[in-house]
Amino acid sequence: MRALVFGSLNIDYVYQVPYFVQRGETLASASFQRFCGGKGLNQAIALSRAGLETWMAGSVGPEGDFLLEELRRAGVDTGLVFRSETPTGHAIIQNSPDGDNCILLYGGANRAITPMMAREVLQNFDPGDLLLVQNEIIALAEIVTQGKERGMLVALNPSPMDAALVRKLLPSVDILILNRVEAEQLLGEKSEEPRQALAKLSRLSPSTLLTLTLGGDGALLLDRGECIAQPAFPVQPVDTTGAGDSFTGYLLAGLLQRMSRQDALRYAAAAAALAVTRHGAAPSIPTRDETLHFLAEG
Repeated sequence: MRALVFGSLNIDYVYQVPYFVQRGETLASASFQRFCGGKGLNQAIALSRAGLETWMAGSVGPEGDFLLEELRRAGVDTGLVFRSETPTGHAIIQNSPDGDNCILLYGGANRAITPMMAREVLQNFDPGDLLLVQNEIIALAEIVTQGKERGMLVALNPSPMDAALVRKLLPSVDILILNRVEAEQLLGEKSEEPRQALAKLSRLSPSTLLTLTLGGDGALLLDRGECIAQPAFPVQPVDTTGAGDSFTGYLLAGLLQRMSRQDALRYAAAAAALAVTRHGAAPSIPTRDETLHFLAEG
């Protein structure tokens, strides 16, 4: 099975700050770093490092070459990435001392993708191949619909959340991975109990495998009525930026490598735990060997 990530490629501008800047405030940062990022790029690297044969599709501007180089170093095929005259998408990220983050996103070339580009990319893939998408690019509905029509296994990480769009796409989604806030946005209500939120989500699309990430409280997976819990591994976080993308890539890789759902969840939680102990998004994503070593040590 091959994996295609059709998603965003961003430049991450990361600032270390004592706290998140407030309205009307000018705040000095302690440091600045530039990293490769974008949920699409991050998740493609995670899939590849977890052991899957992975392709990246998306769009970059004139200054995006180093993003493609980072993908290739991670073993990802970049032959399906389009070039645009629009500037590469970027994110401005504030990191606080406790490892939390606040992100401002500019879509750039990620917003230059068309349904025709989607058709050109997807014709290279076969039934049973994985299609992983997020919501940082446009033409998402066309990409998901065309992927499903080709018989691909469709996985969606709906960030940033567009509840109306996700509800429309759910019948075509085989695997949905989202966090607590995104689940509340999709349901249109707050939920004190994550299992109850999952049960309500399952009514929207009973055949979709659902995974709810809960940060330091771990993750839950619901598949056709069976709910599996995975606690988070205790680590000292320094930057949570790449944790969710590491989790997504490793969970899907584990499932496609025919791990049990419990083992795939544990695999993903270990990768996420390693990611939060490192700075940056793409640079923080661990390798398969590092993740297996971490599990063996635990």
